[in-house]
This record gives sequence, C-alpha cells and structure tokens, in this order.
Amino acid sequence: MVLGVLTLEFFLEYSHSLKEKRRFLNSFTGRVQHRFNVSISEIDFQDSWQRSKIAVAIVNSQLSMVQQVLNKILEEASSCADAMLSGHEINYYS
Repeated sequence: MVLGVLTLEFFLEYSHSLKEKRRFLNSFTGRVQHRFNVSISEIDFQDSWQRSKIAVAIVNSQLSMVQQVLNKILEEASSCADAMLSGHEINYYS
C-alpha cells in the first residue's frame, strides 16, 4: 500500500474575512473530495483570513495511481481563480 500526501499552501489575496476564506475552502475541498475520492483538510493558518494550508491524502496499492491523482489535484489547485497557490509538497509512504 502507498500513502500519498499533498500539501497545498494558498494565498487568498481578495479575502477580507474568515467567512470569505471559508467559502473558498468549502468549494475547493468539496470539489476535490467529490472528484478524486481523497481525504482533505485544512492543517494550518486556520485563524488567518488570507492564508491556508491544506493536506490531501490518498491510499492505493499502486504508486502510479497515487502520483496521477495527486498531480491532477495539483493542476486543479494551480488553476484556481480565487486563490494563488504559493507552495506545495508531495510525499509518499509505503
């Protein structure tokens, strides 16, 4: 079994409150969970209204499948219009 963990750090330039940040996070995390069947959660900057760090986790028996899914999620995060992807990291555990 292979566990893949993708961390995404977003900068929300146009967010002026935690409510606006939450709207983006709920939309993004819901879309990613539904489309890719992964676990996803905000792991840092919960009290900051312009920054967010999200972790995405997936388990599969094939490393290539884990890599493919995490790369697709990274592409989707890079193309978000509401937030700028300011950093990411991918780790694999077997």
